[in-house]
Amino acid sequence: MNKEIKNISIALGNYIAGFTDGEGSFNVSVKKGHDYKDSWEITASFNISQKDRIILTKIKDTLRCGTIRERADGIVYYEVTSLEPLHAIIIPFFKKFTFLSARKKRNFSIFKEIVERMYRGDHLHPVGRRAILQLREKLNDDRGRKRRYNLQDIYKEGSPETTREIRPIGGKI
Repeated sequence: MNKEIKNISIALGNYIAGFTDGEGSFNVSVKKGHDYKDSWEITASFNISQKDRIILTKIKDTLRCGTIRERADGIVYYEVTSLEPLHAIIIPFFKKFTFLSARKKRNFSIFKEIVERMYRGDHLHPVGRRAILQLREKLNDDRGRKRRYNLQDIYKEGSPETTREIRPIGGKI
């Protein structure tokens, strides 16, 4: 764990975790494009959306990573999409300052697994990419989430790649 996370007060860390428990999300998106290897790009992201820019700025300043943007409808969102800070800051932060809700704990566990696999470079190879996408199918699945591309879109019937179910690195998901 880096020293910046160690130096975050328990009160502030718990506040950010609680705020994230209610307003934040962990996501993995898939984009199709001709300039990506195998025509697909996988991006992991952590975000919090809110109308209050001050709270999000405090979170960004505390975690020392990510960006803040504003949508046309006035909603402000803090987002971290770069793999290095997700792995080195966001994951260790939420391992130290945990969530109360079972749903957020579960989604974070899946997200953490995906980020760890991406950090190793698994997403750059067909079998690893498929394992990540299988995990993605379980992420936020309790919300009736509609995805633009799902596993079946990416791996059409007859794909030469393995279809075996993946196992988590550190235990159950």
